Amino acid sequence: MMRRRDVLVAAAGLGAAVLLPGTATARPFPTEFALPDGFMPEGIAIGAWPTAYFGSRADGAIYEVALATGRGRVLSAGTGTPSLGLKVDSARRRLFVAGGSGGDVRVVDAFSGRVLASYRLTDRESFVNDLVITRDAVWLTDSLQPVLHRLPLGPFGALPHRSEITSLPLTGDLVHVPEVANGNGIVTTPDGRALLVGQTSTGKLFRVAPDTGVTAEVGLGGHLLPRNDGLLREGRHLYVVQNRVNLFTKLELSPDASSARVVAVVTDPRFDVPATVAAWGNRFYLVNGRFSTPPTPTTTYGALALDKF
Repeated sequence: MMRRRDVLVAAAGLGAAVLLPGTATARPFPTEFALPDGFMPEGIAIGAWPTAYFGSRADGAIYEVALATGRGRVLSAGTGTPSLGLKVDSARRRLFVAGGSGGDVRVVDAFSGRVLASYRLTDRESFVNDLVITRDAVWLTDSLQPVLHRLPLGPFGALPHRSEITSLPLTGDLVHVPEVANGNGIVTTPDGRALLVGQTSTGKLFRVAPDTGVTAEVGLGGHLLPRNDGLLREGRHLYVVQNRVNLFTKLELSPDASSARVVAVVTDPRFDVPATVAAWGNRFYLVNGRFSTPPTPTTTYGALALDKF
């Protein structure tokens, strides 16, 4: 019986590597490391260097951890609005941070922690949840509104004037469910022509045309992804974190992402409502959001590593 990973669904011939417990003092690149007590993490991002960045949904602070040692520090103090999904723009050493109920997005220097810019995306009730960086824009999901917010990027990644920010209404197959979590994780499709968005409340994935906002449900062969949260795409493989059901699912996408098949579904006894995922080397790194645990100033939080599969 596997102690560190149980593969529930796997393609024929896919093996399950057993992970051994690790600590920051046992060996380099630990498989588990702690975040500050009371931090209430959700997002994780890793860029072109071995540092993981975490956002606090409590006060918006950004915490950075050296993957080689597991040791960390507060990079950017809280701003008063949450920090949820975040991504690293490695070429320009900056972080884009989704502001959750604050309805905003911030741009933070990934080395100094200085806030470079902050944009209010909407005056409506919103929950700006996650984001993806493309060649000419940053796209952000909104779990309370059937839209994608677009922050255009100019030449060499120049940040826009706030008047240039737009919201793209979503139409087509995606049916917005009021007062629950809708659009959440977001990535680009393998062919780069569209966006993929997960709908947490229904367990579905949708392909979104960025020029029109028309959505088409991704055919999963009758499979659903309940409580889907963070998404990570590597080539034609899509990895989906399913938070409150403590699952991590691998799918193989068609080139245009109109369909996908489930390759493996993984769980781990260390999962405690994992929220999002990032990758470095031959590992995935997931953060435990612990959404079902009442938060207090002394509640413990952490992140963990899994071998890629």
